[in-house]
Amino acid sequence: MIKSMTGFGRARRFISPWGRVGLEIRSVNHRFLDIALHLPEGSLHLEQRLKEAIAKRIKRGHIICRLEINTFQLKKPVLNKHLIKEYYLSLKKISKQLKIRQDIDINTLVGLPGVWSAQPYPSLSLNWIKLRPLIGEALDMLVKRRQQEGRALYKDLKLRAERLEKILTIVKQRSRQVIKQRLSLCSGEEEKNAFLKSSDINEEVVRLSFHLTTLIRCFKNKKSVGKELDFILQEMQREANTIGAKSIDSIVSSRVISMKDEIEKMREQVQNVE
Repeated sequence: MIKSMTGFGRARRFISPWGRVGLEIRSVNHRFLDIALHLPEGSLHLEQRLKEAIAKRIKRGHIICRLEINTFQLKKPVLNKHLIKEYYLSLKKISKQLKIRQDIDINTLVGLPGVWSAQPYPSLSLNWIKLRPLIGEALDMLVKRRQQEGRALYKDLKLRAERLEKILTIVKQRSRQVIKQRLSLCSGEEEKNAFLKSSDINEEVVRLSFHLTTLIRCFKNKKSVGKELDFILQEMQREANTIGAKSIDSIVSSRVISMKDEIEKMREQVQNVE
């Protein structure tokens, strides 16, 4: 069954000693597989593994993967000794100028801006073994959502394909009747051949019927078929345009407009099929 390219997956859990780790994956339609990763500092070593894991499950779409770590123990406080010394000397100088005898309290110094900073422990970087279950869980949810929307797309596309099939049958039958009537009015073989050359749509109808059958068969394919569906619908649109150009009957022309409308709506839908 076809899958949509739109979906969302998320997984969160506590991983000691890193704290709460969350991973979100969003996907929207795209011509190819395009993966954008947003990773916290110190996690670049996971980039290739994440891309490989995503590519195994997703074949097409723009993927946005975001990893967040709400750290409990990953950072340590660092005192800027040089800055606190500068603060102290500056305060001593201004105290002397203003003749203030009050001592400078250490609590005042450590509360000044920039004195404290937080630095990560270099030895603590999230490893792939810990992250792998998280990416698996998020991808499971993402694929499930894409499959759910894919089922909705399938129903709509199947319904439009059935309508198109009925319209094509009417066009085929009506065209035969009209051509038969017009041929009876032709005076000779040369005139009949010229008329058939410009007005007979049998070849286009046969090709359109073939494409329609192929299209319906692709709807049930479990593989990535979005590009193939789009190509088939382009060919169907081309045949429908030719039929419309050759039409010599108002009823056929009207049905061709309906047919082209259904094809165009299907083309819009398959833009979101993986």
